Amino acid sequence: MKSILYLAALVGLALNASAACAASDQVAQQLYQNNCAVCHGANMEGSVGPTLLKHKWLHGEPTKANLQKVIADGVPEKGMPSWSSTLKTAEIEALAGYVATFADVIPAARNGVSQVTPIPDLSGFKLPAGFHISVYADGVPAARALAVSESGIVYVGSRAAGKVYALVPGKDRTTASVVVIAEKLEAPIGLTLVKGALYVAEIGRVIRFDDIDKRYASKPSFTVVKADIPNDKAHGEKVIKLGPDGKLYLPAGAPCNTCDKENAPHAKIWRMDPDGSHFEEYARGIRNTVGFAFHPDTKALWFTDNGPDNLGENGPSCELNVAPKAGLHFGFPYCHGGAVPDPKFANGRTCDEFVPPVAKLGPHVAPLGLAFYTGAQFPQAYRGNVFVAEHGSWNRPNRIGYRIALITLYGDKVVSDTPFLEGFLRGEAVVGRPADVAVLADGSMLVSDDYGGRVWRVAYDGK
Repeated sequence: MKSILYLAALVGLALNASAACAASDQVAQQLYQNNCAVCHGANMEGSVGPTLLKHKWLHGEPTKANLQKVIADGVPEKGMPSWSSTLKTAEIEALAGYVATFADVIPAARNGVSQVTPIPDLSGFKLPAGFHISVYADGVPAARALAVSESGIVYVGSRAAGKVYALVPGKDRTTASVVVIAEKLEAPIGLTLVKGALYVAEIGRVIRFDDIDKRYASKPSFTVVKADIPNDKAHGEKVIKLGPDGKLYLPAGAPCNTCDKENAPHAKIWRMDPDGSHFEEYARGIRNTVGFAFHPDTKALWFTDNGPDNLGENGPSCELNVAPKAGLHFGFPYCHGGAVPDPKFANGRTCDEFVPPVAKLGPHVAPLGLAFYTGAQFPQAYRGNVFVAEHGSWNRPNRIGYRIALITLYGDKVVSDTPFLEGFLRGEAVVGRPADVAVLADGSMLVSDDYGGRVWRVAYDGK
């Protein structure tokens, strides 16, 4: 009875015991969706963080008391923050009780729950006049990197799902069916196409599916290209992109929030030949990049970088960077956002020593994939400019990001950073998290959404 009365007080209602219990469940569920779902999945199925359904718990038994402690203290070494400064004690207790009720539920037994969220009201999205959004493909859990083949098939990597998908366009080319190519992979978020072969980057290796457009429907076999790359779980997911020099570029993120890895393979971008040979460092001082694109004219590498946590809600900024040549240093761990010396690692070094970002995207916006607009459907003003998927903050009380940003350029200089597609965050409710951007042959744009489990299509008709 004590817990029931407590929960009734939490929602501020003088209800009888049964009504208080029902209301408190709703409050706890909303707390979970607003604060936990972005990492653990809308249905506790797991995403950035582990599932909260029945599994091997690594930080003590999932009792309410222990869950309260874990939520309050966080798990810093795994990237989970302390919530004691963000949520009230009563809210943490309600959350812990809510999660504990599902801790013995076997995931497979929860047949009524999908890993794909309901399609949100399209009128809640905001786009410039003349642009429209629609669902290109639904049922693509944990959708991340996008790679478009010459035939128009779109390949999608995933994170928590461990799968690679093929989105096969329908006759009208505005929607696509979903085919699973491969599964039981380790966070295969990175994809790129090389002479008809699909390269997939897992955490610790790169694999290749040959002649993929002809073989995608038959669960094709693959060849391991390279298996001796850093395989740390923290910031270990790897994008991969074919460069104009014919080499494959991939990162190795820092396995920490901030740490000095100058003499290790981490916090760097690497490149190699498509057969896995000639593996060499290209750039360093990069905390965690999850997005590459090459400028269509200059051929320079542009990439996003996620700034560290625990240095304030309003800084340092996440970055958009340009590496036109090998050997550049972008500051980590000594300088963040081009302007903030690290309180522990700077040791007298200044930000002036390092390559500054071409754009400061904002604190904790978590920029992931990006793409230059090379199509002809959008108005002229968009052509040659950059779209960046801002995945959105995950431990900031006032959420930020959750949008596609338009970076307008003059040559290689950034003129402006403006919202292009908004509506993945509605008040405090998250309905999607953009992860990557790609341009189709007809000039429309695709946006992967690893929270909603779908791929969106943005088109322009001038109306």
